[in-house]
Amino acid sequence: MAEAVNTQIRLASRPSGWVDESNFSLSESELVRPGDGEVLVRNIFMSVDPYMRGRMNDVKSYIPPFQVGEVLQAGVVGQVVESKFEGIAEGDFVMGMLGWENYSVSDGRLLRKIPAGPVPLSYHLGILGMPGMTAYVGLMKIAEAKVGDNVFVTAASGAVGSVVGQLAKIHGCRVAGSAGSDEKVASLTEEFGYDVAFNYKTSASLVDSVREACPKGVDVLFENVGGEILEAVLWNMRDYGRIALCGMIADYNLEEPQPGPRGMMLIVGRRLKLQGFIVTDHPEACEEYVRKAIAWLQEGKLIYRESIAEGVENAPQAFIDLLKGRNTGKQIVQLSDAD
Repeated sequence: MAEAVNTQIRLASRPSGWVDESNFSLSESELVRPGDGEVLVRNIFMSVDPYMRGRMNDVKSYIPPFQVGEVLQAGVVGQVVESKFEGIAEGDFVMGMLGWENYSVSDGRLLRKIPAGPVPLSYHLGILGMPGMTAYVGLMKIAEAKVGDNVFVTAASGAVGSVVGQLAKIHGCRVAGSAGSDEKVASLTEEFGYDVAFNYKTSASLVDSVREACPKGVDVLFENVGGEILEAVLWNMRDYGRIALCGMIADYNLEEPQPGPRGMMLIVGRRLKLQGFIVTDHPEACEEYVRKAIAWLQEGKLIYRESIAEGVENAPQAFIDLLKGRNTGKQIVQLSDAD
């Protein structure tokens, strides 16, 4: 094997408030050969996602926290270098929860082979991976969007939000959304098919901005942010509206929990359905989505954008940029060549 060392990113400390580079450390270790039932993977593309911020805290959640001093984990697409697991061979492309590192050893049972196909490998971390699946599950299974619905999406230009809007249009909905820059707002209407969008950072009144974007009210809210924008949309929900709670990125870096949005009695008076969800609880819907999404991509009905950082050493900054909303579409880190 040409490379003698493995470059890795470890959690150096737990952040208090906003994440910064001091919370990460760069290290090198010798390559580890796989044991029985294991696979050595050369990591090619790595995903960074908002949920990782929660894993940096030492609190009980639906997924275990990262441990100080250990290599961080992420969704990774890579190529098999050596396999001692039946069914996975050298040269196969696989996806799994692996390390922020150039090479990972994994239990073969935790890897999924990626079949040869017409889409780039990185798409399996984005539009064909967890973000795309999350968009589909939240919109179609949790919020039960239907033809003619008025759909509003927060963080609409992100990896999940940009897919939600397109899926809503495919299914006959009117779609509005909010984003954090004029450039992102333009991409929503000009590229991702949104009917209308606004910059929440320059809005004089979020309640009024939502009302102007959705003059007939909101039937479906796909919520990625929480905080003030969630409250603003609540005031504009129609009777029997449905809210899919995907994330609360506005709260991820707060040191103390904040009170919930005002106007919660609206949920009762307007008979709203509000449900949080975790995409991995819906494996059948995820498989259904991937089959459909491949066809939609080939037909040009789905458009996808990535922000790509180069090199594992730049993964911490890519993650920080994601949390600060500097990315458009899916944030990816390329660790090695796909050849």
